[in-house]
Amino acid sequence: MAFGDRLAATAEWANPGTLECFRRHLKPEWIETALEATGTASMRRRRLPAEQVIWLVLGMALFRGRPLEDIVSKLDLVLPAKSDLVARSSITQARQRMGSKPLKWLFELTAQQWATRSAQAHPWRGLALYGMDGTSIRVPDSAENREEFGGKAARNGTQSGYPLVRMVVLMALRSHIIKGAGFGPYQSTYETEFAYPLIEQIPPDSLTILDRGYFGAPMAQGIERLGQQRHWLIRAKVDAHRRVLKRLGRRDELVELDTSPHTRKKYPGLPKTWTARAIRYKRKGFSEILLLTSLLDSQKYPASEIIDLYHERWELELSYDEMKTELLEREETIRSKKPESVAQELWGVLLAYNLIRLEMDQVAREANVPPTRISFVESLRLIRDEWEWASVARPGAIPARLKKLRSNLKRYILPPRRPERSYPRAVKIKMSNYERKRPKVEAAK
Repeated sequence: MAFGDRLAATAEWANPGTLECFRRHLKPEWIETALEATGTASMRRRRLPAEQVIWLVLGMALFRGRPLEDIVSKLDLVLPAKSDLVARSSITQARQRMGSKPLKWLFELTAQQWATRSAQAHPWRGLALYGMDGTSIRVPDSAENREEFGGKAARNGTQSGYPLVRMVVLMALRSHIIKGAGFGPYQSTYETEFAYPLIEQIPPDSLTILDRGYFGAPMAQGIERLGQQRHWLIRAKVDAHRRVLKRLGRRDELVELDTSPHTRKKYPGLPKTWTARAIRYKRKGFSEILLLTSLLDSQKYPASEIIDLYHERWELELSYDEMKTELLEREETIRSKKPESVAQELWGVLLAYNLIRLEMDQVAREANVPPTRISFVESLRLIRDEWEWASVARPGAIPARLKKLRSNLKRYILPPRRPERSYPRAVKIKMSNYERKRPKVEAAK
């Protein structure tokens, strides 16, 4: 049977209404190409073919509290001839056969298109806005995960209670759609190792706002050297050594910075010095802040707007909160106990998050409000409800129901942001008095 015929047959196996909310965004030919490009297409009619496993992994991200066999049943992902229940072992084997590469390939293909289109639709002074930052995600404490990912080391020779995956994403700030991502072991890597490869995904006519942990010539010059109006904005230490070349305004200067010999040795292509614009500002009750940027034209890019713009970097933190607290329901860990399955599940989480955010972006356009004014919590809840409803609905009722879904989402428009509000950090829950259970780190032989 030709692959196209197999894919068409697969589309008939699943209840079309169950997946329709996302099917219109994930084209069948993309799934076909992802499986063929990674050599994981099902060559025979298995009970759970690779095409269906992709939807299973997306279902895992959406329904955290459901067992895998329940997700397979709810989404009608098995062949009709196999009407008996699917064993968990069969699901595990199907996931292992497919691996993580198809999900990674599919995420990268869709993310490039969706994030680029969304960022261009919400620009600042003609520049698409992106942000880059890192986080960590807990994974089950299995021997394989502990060996592959490691954890956060403590002074007493122990590691964090759970193995950790280090992740960095490049995100369209005004829609929260993720354009690129990289992740891997926590213990043996730094955030910058996953951040540098993402530089190549930054498009022309853009401004990327970076966390201050990325300050330095490698990141700044790496973005700037791509040319075609690829700009950056980053916070630096107030006492960062710099020479003033020209004063552009009050607390606004053109400066020159040195690249250390150690950095130039590690990155031979870097220049000895590099030029940036330094903007200093202070808010009541806070210390002075120094921003460095490649936006050198003070007339075209006013300092006051750049200062306000920098705080949009926090959209990334909100995005991580949406992903970890809401989508993953703040569970201690994700599900997978083997490194390859962890990678598969994480690519599925990123893809599912983008699909939800894409739906919210379309609703925001119809309601004529910014995408950040649509409630992620209510959108996720409604999409989950509709997905479950569609699994038992008559196919003829589905189009009208999906139209109503869009209409209902408009009810969840949030009020405008109030930047004058302040919430100082504070501890609300005291740590347990019980001794922590942490594995000891064996000394290297």
